Amino acid sequence: MLIKRDDDLIEVENFCKEYKSHSKTLFKVQDVSFTIEKGSITGLVGPNGSGKSTVIKAICGFHYPGSGHIFISDNENNRADISLQNHKAMELCGYVPEITKLPPDIKVIDFLTYAAKCHNLSKESTKERIKKLCNDFQLSDLINNLIKNLSKGQQQRVSFAQALIHNPPNLVLDEPINGLDPSQIITFRSYIKELGKTKAILISTHILSEVNNLCAKAFIMHQGQLHQVQNLANIEKEYLQLTSAEERK
Repeated sequence: MLIKRDDDLIEVENFCKEYKSHSKTLFKVQDVSFTIEKGSITGLVGPNGSGKSTVIKAICGFHYPGSGHIFISDNENNRADISLQNHKAMELCGYVPEITKLPPDIKVIDFLTYAAKCHNLSKESTKERIKKLCNDFQLSDLINNLIKNLSKGQQQRVSFAQALIHNPPNLVLDEPINGLDPSQIITFRSYIKELGKTKAILISTHILSEVNNLCAKAFIMHQGQLHQVQNLANIEKEYLQLTSAEERK
């Protein structure tokens, strides 16, 4: 049983999910529970196939738990059970996927306007949000460019902007610095730290040093099970100890 606190915006409670082929279980995420507090950044790391994406997709409402619950709150602590109302995840979370899948033949301004419309923003609010986000993510000079003509880093900034168009209280980032050059990584690290002052952020990454740089706490997913990192300064050691021990079984 999790202790409910006013500052918990994302609560994953006894989450389980199985993938089966006929009667055979291919993979199982088992009894995952954790919370993410407002004004904090939480890391989720693990090898490929460990279950990270399964947890992320459930939080974002892309699929339902097999059992357990996922609660997401707004800034007034109004909670929605995403296990029963997965459409509420779109309202309460912004999502930046690992692979940026933006429509190539559309201008940045038109894409952000469309994203705002999906969240039922008024014309006035849409104009204000686009102006703010273009300023925050240095997109003002690119607003009339086709997305396909943007660099990788520029497209990632557009992806962040669409995730934040409705100013959600929660943000889920899946490998947000994947494929970026060192200067872009520094920039995005700064973006994430600033956003983490007011939002509950879950960041999934393979880069353990980024977790140490960004996160207040972290968890390791391995073979469908969740393990809390005891000391972020020693995350590499804890990660290797866990994965090596599991692989020897």
